Amino acid sequence: MTVPHVSLTAPTHLPPPDPATSPVTGWTRAHWEATADRLLDGLLPHASPTSAQYRLPGRASHSGPWSDGLEGYARSFLLAAFRIAGSGGRVRPALIERYAAGLTAGTDPHGPDRWPPITDRGQPMVEAASVAIALHETRPWIWDRLDDSVRGRVVDWLSGFIGARVNDSNWRLFQVITEEFLASVGAPHSRDEIDAGLARLGDWYRGEGWYTDGDGRKFDYYNAWALHLYPVLWARVAGSRADRELVAEHRARLREFLGVHQYFFGADGAPVHQGRSLTYRFATTAPLWAGVLADATPLAPGLTRRLASGALKHFAERGVPDDKGLLSLGWYRPFLPVTQRYSGPASPYWASKAFLGLLLPADHPVWTAPEEPGPVDAADSCVALPVPGWLLHSTAADGVVRLVNHGSDRLPPPPAPDEDSPHYTRFAYASATAPDTEGAGTCAEGAGIDNQLALVAADGTCSRRGRIHPLGAAGRRAASWHTARLAGAEHRIETTSVVHGPWEVRVHRVAGPRGAVVREGGWALADDAGPPAEGTGPRWARARRPDGLTSAVVGLLGWDASGNGLVARARDANAYGVHSATPHLVLPVHPGGVQLLVTLVVLGRDPELVGASARVTTGGGVLIRFPDGTEEELPGGSAGASIPVVPGGRPAAESG
Repeated sequence: MTVPHVSLTAPTHLPPPDPATSPVTGWTRAHWEATADRLLDGLLPHASPTSAQYRLPGRASHSGPWSDGLEGYARSFLLAAFRIAGSGGRVRPALIERYAAGLTAGTDPHGPDRWPPITDRGQPMVEAASVAIALHETRPWIWDRLDDSVRGRVVDWLSGFIGARVNDSNWRLFQVITEEFLASVGAPHSRDEIDAGLARLGDWYRGEGWYTDGDGRKFDYYNAWALHLYPVLWARVAGSRADRELVAEHRARLREFLGVHQYFFGADGAPVHQGRSLTYRFATTAPLWAGVLADATPLAPGLTRRLASGALKHFAERGVPDDKGLLSLGWYRPFLPVTQRYSGPASPYWASKAFLGLLLPADHPVWTAPEEPGPVDAADSCVALPVPGWLLHSTAADGVVRLVNHGSDRLPPPPAPDEDSPHYTRFAYASATAPDTEGAGTCAEGAGIDNQLALVAADGTCSRRGRIHPLGAAGRRAASWHTARLAGAEHRIETTSVVHGPWEVRVHRVAGPRGAVVREGGWALADDAGPPAEGTGPRWARARRPDGLTSAVVGLLGWDASGNGLVARARDANAYGVHSATPHLVLPVHPGGVQLLVTLVVLGRDPELVGASARVTTGGGVLIRFPDGTEEELPGGSAGASIPVVPGGRPAAESG
């Protein structure tokens, strides 16, 4: 799939920037309203005659076009609701009328535009929650003005949730929201089902602001745009019916989460590219606004707006929405590998959650306070997140945020089989790059070798990093082990990552069969304009874009000094650009037993590579020297032994 060239341009439908109020992004509430209007207007040519469905161009989801049409209505209704309620109903009357008309037709069980019913584990469950939220927020302008017969039909349709089986994941919250709305209008509902869904959310809480999306180690942006967001929206619907202690608990968790979520955005506004459903794009900003709505944020108002506006502006400057005002199935442009089977043409409109901030009045400090620099703007930082098993390290010089992954694989608990996913099992992700995804399950040249360590057999088959077993994350270190499977045999690979500035050093203890090839890839660097320039030499390889962004690997210990590093190229395999290049190292012959390999992996703008080294100490540890002369010693033994014990839980972010 070809990704068209992305140029940075200011959309013409936006008002002029306001450098006084918004010195970082220039964006104000007026920019958000104009973007919302652009998105809503772009849907009009795709509305059904009754406005009950929006049939958008693109690949159908596995639920089929009928469900996809409902999805178009429900997710855009969420956006329309925030726009309507945020302006006190002072919008074009046609906007209110078309969503009211859609309700009338969609809930008519005999009408030509009727919605699919809510059935066990069916996609309409997801969309029903958006309809319920939108109805609650627009109650004075839509629900209160509907005919009694239409209100009755809406209740009948939403009531399909009562007693139905729900996927044991964030879907439990769709039932909570929908049935709470039914309770709010005096309709039949199950309080037991609402309470059970909220209790199940509590089961998934792992501490320090982090939920897993169902059992297992499923850490990604669903923590942001679902598991923290829906409790806030539920409390708004429930009002005085909500358990005050539970609401306070949700608020405390959200506050702690936002303390680290602010570190996930690069200086250019790009969120770190990790996890599934990335086509929701700027929905990553939804919990920022939710924290303000719920009085549950540690962030200053000007910082909240800088982060949220930065993300929306980032995509706007890169052609999102497109020239027809539509959100495509992709990242910047259409790119299906960032989607899932459940993703239909209207799925990207879950990005509507980003506009939650419009519910805050125009004179709220979050809209009027001067923007404040984000964490990546001010200084280099490193944040250890032991619950998901991550390190976040960023550098102010290039504005890049990097996520080192030693804990999230999105696999159900054993005995579920291991699976390799490019958006979960890489060693690292970033705000400036994406993993190569096309052909990622093969060992083909350039196909998904980035940020992986693999054993390669003589016939070309290779191991993959499936289930990740975390060993700890603290300070500037994180470690894990995984099982590399090759030719029917299993081999343990332990890895410790140590980060400093733009650099990461990976210390691998690689068990493997004698004679196997060992390969390690750096970051996949992508560009639309043309292939990144490459350079190679003994035990090093580099790819560089014209803007200076560079991906490089340097073999510090254990790698074959007789061979040069390599750069693998791919086309149409990366969400960030048509042409991608991955520098990597190859050890031609594994000696058998356990091989110690130490690699410097770098992503940054013209970073220094010279001067790094590693050596084994007399105690069997590894002494690392970074290019700037900073040294750090890892003790001998397993990878987990290199993670220091930190009293009191997660350390605060380190700056410098």
